[in-house]
Amino acid sequence: MSPRVETTDPDGVDYGWVMQTTFVLTIVVGVPAVALLSLPFELMTWGQRANFAIRAGAVVWLCIGIPVYLYARRENAST
Repeated sequence: MSPRVETTDPDGVDYGWVMQTTFVLTIVVGVPAVALLSLPFELMTWGQRANFAIRAGAVVWLCIGIPVYLYARRENAST
């Protein structure tokens, strides 16, 4: 018989849901946002394009991830 697996949830936040939701919203919202943000810049090489996408995508990820986490924490606190 395998040992019993215990789980803990110290903050009460479902981090799996937060990460999945952040990922999906970043794809749905972030891709068009990064594309629009790239329009004023001349990105001649693939390296420049990738560098811009990584830098802008990181900001988009944070701008989406933090509110998703705060939403999950607030919703869990109200239940």
